[in-house]
Amino acid sequence: MTATARSTSSRNPMDAARAAAEPRLSVEQVSYAYSPNPQQAPIFTLEATSFHAKAGEVTAILGPNASGKSTLLQIISGALHPLSGRVLLNGFVTHDLEPRARGQRIAMVQQESQLLFPSKAWEFVMQGRHPYGRSLRFETDDDVLIAKNALAQVGAEHLSDRWMDQISGGEKQRVILARALAQQPLLLLLDEPTLHLDIGAQVDLLETLRRLAVENRYTVVIVTHELNLVGEYADQVALLQKGKCLRVGAPASVYQRDLLEQVFQTQLTVELGSTGRPRVSILPGSGS
Repeated sequence: MTATARSTSSRNPMDAARAAAEPRLSVEQVSYAYSPNPQQAPIFTLEATSFHAKAGEVTAILGPNASGKSTLLQIISGALHPLSGRVLLNGFVTHDLEPRARGQRIAMVQQESQLLFPSKAWEFVMQGRHPYGRSLRFETDDDVLIAKNALAQVGAEHLSDRWMDQISGGEKQRVILARALAQQPLLLLLDEPTLHLDIGAQVDLLETLRRLAVENRYTVVIVTHELNLVGEYADQVALLQKGKCLRVGAPASVYQRDLLEQVFQTQLTVELGSTGRPRVSILPGSGS
């Protein structure tokens, strides 16, 4: 199935309410495997996994290294075809979307965003208009306004004329996020977005993502292994271990001590804070 234009929302209040209650993103029994060579049996890196996410929600794919988190995110983005199952975004199979249509619906923030050439922050953000057939030489007034608004939404408008290689890691991550927002997506995917950031920048970024999800009705999916950030900011958690999805639900329901100790191979405690959000503490000397 292909699509070339974003569907418009109904003007009927009942239809709008129904649409808000339905999942925008449906991950349906997706799995993935690869064969190092034709003589070997396939190696499963992800077993059948399912979950749903609505507009305005933040879903975290949580797990230790080599648990299949990034593989699942690539399948959701449509960049990787699953061995079985499918991913639907507003009813469209993501890996069947044409590249331009996919870029207008799905924005992906990778672990490492390489600078292909020296650019100022506003030029970098303008790259997000590429799925709409724009380039820096042919941008419209609307493109410029959208890029400026994206920078403002992440609190980075003051960085507009700064060179990307001359700003801090936290500032750079905000500009990278602004580029994704300039795509005007329905689905925002982020692979380890807090990697290499100090704790203050991590909190700022997650607070920004939570706010943007609510205000702009994005469906946000992040891959991470940061237990407490997920516990505080995610609406839903999909917990993975060695390619298996062990549990999906609200952080308070997923964060069971025995389960987390099994997954992360570390002794820990789980307590509910004053907001009802779970907080995890690692016990000293408990690392395996």
